[in-house]
Amino acid sequence: MTMHLEKYYNKFCEDKRLTRRYGQVEYITSLKYIHEFLENNENAKILDVGAGTGRYSVQLANEGYDVTAIELVKHNLGILKSKGSSVKAMQGTALDLSRFSENTFDMTLIFGPMYHLYKFEDKVKALQEAKRVTKPGGVILVAYCMNEYSVLTYGFKENNIRESIANGKLTKDFHVISEPEDLYDYVRLEDINKINEEAGIQRVKIIAADGPANYMRPIINAMDDDTFQLFINYHFSTCERPELLGASAHTLDILRKE
Repeated sequence: MTMHLEKYYNKFCEDKRLTRRYGQVEYITSLKYIHEFLENNENAKILDVGAGTGRYSVQLANEGYDVTAIELVKHNLGILKSKGSSVKAMQGTALDLSRFSENTFDMTLIFGPMYHLYKFEDKVKALQEAKRVTKPGGVILVAYCMNEYSVLTYGFKENNIRESIANGKLTKDFHVISEPEDLYDYVRLEDINKINEEAGIQRVKIIAADGPANYMRPIINAMDDDTFQLFINYHFSTCERPELLGASAHTLDILRKE
């Protein structure tokens, strides 16, 4: 698994994805909710698990928060460290946060790991580890890649649907079946609910982090600033609506440790 991810991220420019306009929607939205749940606690300690190239952790550190970042892929970690922020960055995996004692962080972000952990029990383990190191009353934000987006875009839009069915990559009811070499895993809302239940943690709310943005990439990339701002306003007013959740490319699950 690590080898596949290393190869992928060595070639893939994660920073670019989040700065392209369609990719900004997810970033702007996630930051909005991070700030909302930090509740003006300037002394908040934040853990960013699977921090990638540090898009979130560096931003939050530059805002003055105490940020620790864990990243599996050395290439990403190198980019993160080269940004010269106060982030305490180290190599590690979401499945083992044993270097941290329990009840350490006010907020824990799991923005990459659930995309790449394809086994149910590994996802549960990552969430349990995050829960352990988060303070009681603290918040855990978890990002997921959604099933329908994958089926609609990779399957139908890019015309891989028949091949995916023939290869046994889809169940009869069109749920994606992932293997380690697939790199990404895709879930439905009931899968996320099951992970939370197994990890014994309560949801505050779940949001469509990018809503329809990924389906509209060329349109969004071509918008002028005013129209893009209108789109963001629309997105903020609808991203908590249940009818948009399952079709969003990514969801952001917001959980609180009791």
